[in-house]
Amino acid sequence: MSGPHTQAFEKWLADKNHVRYAVTCHSGTNALEIIANYYASRTIRHQPRPSVLMPTMTYAATANAFIQAGWNIQFADTNPYGVIDFKKLHDAEYEAVVLIGLYGAKTSYDLLDQPPLGSIVIEDAAQHWLADNCTRRGAAAALSFDPTKNFPCYGNGGAVLTNSWPLAEFADAWRRNGIPTGNQHCGSNSRMSELDCALMMVKSQYLDGWQERRKTIAEYYMSRFQAASIRCLIDDTNREGHSFHKFVIDIDNRDAVQKQLLDCGIETKIHYTHPLHEVGMFSRYTGPDILSCASALARRVLSLPIYPELTDAEVEYIIGQVIDCVSQKHS
Repeated sequence: MSGPHTQAFEKWLADKNHVRYAVTCHSGTNALEIIANYYASRTIRHQPRPSVLMPTMTYAATANAFIQAGWNIQFADTNPYGVIDFKKLHDAEYEAVVLIGLYGAKTSYDLLDQPPLGSIVIEDAAQHWLADNCTRRGAAAALSFDPTKNFPCYGNGGAVLTNSWPLAEFADAWRRNGIPTGNQHCGSNSRMSELDCALMMVKSQYLDGWQERRKTIAEYYMSRFQAASIRCLIDDTNREGHSFHKFVIDIDNRDAVQKQLLDCGIETKIHYTHPLHEVGMFSRYTGPDILSCASALARRVLSLPIYPELTDAEVEYIIGQVIDCVSQKHS
C-alpha cells in the first residue's frame, strides 16, 4: 500500500493533468514499459507483434520500452520542429501511436480527429507534460521526473497517467512485482519512495514560478536570436502552450560552434545526435529515408542552457557568445 506522501503526490499529479489516475513509479522509462506491456496484450487486432508508430527524433528509451514489450516499431519523420509529421504518412497501419512534444512543444493532435480504427494514442510526455496547461490526449501518458526535467526529483521518478482504471490497477501491480493482483502479470520493484514524493509536494509549490522564469528566458532568447537570423525551434508558430523544457537552435557548423561555446565556458547539448532509424540497434525497423527532416535536424540542432536559476547576466552572456560564434562560422 502506498504511503500518505505518495498518495498526496499522485492526487496532485492527477488533478494537475485533469485525469482520474496517476500511478508513480521509479522512472519515466518504467512508466513507458508499464504502458507498453499493458497495451501489448490488449491490442484490438491481437497480432503476435502489434505495430506502434513513433517519431524517429526521440530518446532511445521510447523505442526500447515498446520493443521489450513485443511491439514492432514504425518510425515516422518529423516536421521542422521535431514533432511527428502526420502529413508524411501514407497508408501506415499500426495499433498504437506515441505522441512526443520534443523539447516541450505542444504535441500535434492531427491524428486524434480521425484515428485509425483501433489505434491507441499514448503520450511519451517526459518533455512536454507541462505544455498546453497539462492537457492530456489519448489513453495514457508517461511522465519523467529525471533531474534534467522541468519538475525534477533528486534521484529519479516517473508516473503513468490515465483515465482507465484497469491500466491504473495494472501499473500499481507492476511497480510491486505483480503481487497485488496475485501475480497475474509480471512486474518489477519500481516505486518512488515516500521521501521522494514528500519532496516533490514541496517542489510543487514552486513549479509555476519556475515555468514563468523559463518562459521569460525563452522569449528573450527568441527575440535576440531572431534579430540575428538564428533559427529557434521555439518561435511564433509553436510558442503557445510550449513547456520550454529545452531551448534549441538550428545552425550551420553545429559541432564547431558547440566546441567554441565550451571554450567560452558555456556547456551545450545535442538532442539528439542521430534519429533512431539511423541507430544500429533500431535500423531494422521501418523508418524514413536518409533525406528525412529528422536526419537533417539531428545534424544541426544545439540545446542551450535554460533553467530557472540562470541570471539575466548569464543569459546575456550566452546570447552574446552564441551570436558571435555563429556569425564567425558564417563569415
